[in-house]
Amino acid sequence: MAWVKIAGAACFEVVWVIGLKHASAPWEWLVTVVAIIISFYTIISASSKLPVGTVYSVFVGLGTAGTVLADILWFGEPFKPLKLVLVLVLLAGVIGLKLVTGDSKEKEVS
Repeated sequence: MAWVKIAGAACFEVVWVIGLKHASAPWEWLVTVVAIIISFYTIISASSKLPVGTVYSVFVGLGTAGTVLADILWFGEPFKPLKLVLVLVLLAGVIGLKLVTGDSKEKEVS
């Protein structure tokens, strides 16, 4: 479940990073702030089950990959093959961290 929380937090990270760049109306800023709150609440929650370094690394890696993808798909960022290769290397590292890190049921923060 902690891994699902990290993936969800990364999705909200993509929303707030895009919001920081593109928000201009008050409701867009509200969405950005809500996404920040949800993102950080969720990642803090996941940190109670997994090592914080792993959680943060996976969170940032997935968020970065998602933001790059969103920029290419929706905001006209030019597609560069090298950028794709680098994002794939980043995702390989994220997958590697997941494979070597198990859920720690006894690591419950009070």
